[in-house]
Amino acid sequence: MTAVPSPAGGAMTTLDLTPAPGAAPFPRMVFAQACAEVRATLRNGEQLALTLVLPVLLLVGFSMMPLIDVGGSRVDFLTPGVLALAVMSTAFTGQAIATGFERRYGVLKRLGATPLSRAGLMLAKTAAVVAVEVVQAVVIVTVGLALGWRPQGSFLSAALLIVAGTAAFSGLGLLMAGTLRAEATLAAANLVYLVLLGAGGVIFPLSKFPEGIRPVLEILPISALTGGLRSVLAQGAALPLVPLAVLAAWAVLSLGLVSRTFRWE
Repeated sequence: MTAVPSPAGGAMTTLDLTPAPGAAPFPRMVFAQACAEVRATLRNGEQLALTLVLPVLLLVGFSMMPLIDVGGSRVDFLTPGVLALAVMSTAFTGQAIATGFERRYGVLKRLGATPLSRAGLMLAKTAAVVAVEVVQAVVIVTVGLALGWRPQGSFLSAALLIVAGTAAFSGLGLLMAGTLRAEATLAAANLVYLVLLGAGGVIFPLSKFPEGIRPVLEILPISALTGGLRSVLAQGAALPLVPLAVLAAWAVLSLGLVSRTFRWE
């Protein structure tokens, strides 16, 4: 505002309507895009069923029905595994499918040309994944406690494993979405989800599988995350370094490939 003399001898205030173009601060842009990503996820019925409803149903169903022998409390065995499954469903399956179709329809190309930048878009997507995972964790932990789960160990150690698992699965999901066609990503992501659900120690202990294939199953990211969370939350162990190293290796490898091969259109 500026003050100019008025005919009556006083001062009259005028508004400065000069345009002031410019992008919003980078953190604000990332936050706004992350909020949009979270809203899109929560409004998508299929996505919501995959990321939240299915893990809860698996936890309740397999905890209450004696379908498998886990050598102890079923809810203590299943809850860490379902937490790992929730991370995979959001960071890998959901993100791969959503990003794949955004690439197909040109959404990524257009968003990457905005002041947010491509790096900001990836950061916003990561923040949205973490936000959804927090909601998942609250719901799953609440249901687990209601079923009689009594967690042990350090929640900080569990959080570190979840962060490493999120990085690993995000890298794999973006790698798939950035290299395959959207339809192929949809089919492959769901297929991998089902295979890892059955073979990753989420519901069935790895000891139930033939001894010859256990070493292969143990280096899968879902097995590492499930086993690590189970050792901390069900057995009260310290931070398990081997599962953490496996997850870190998957994260470094997948994200490194994403940086080289991801196609925006």
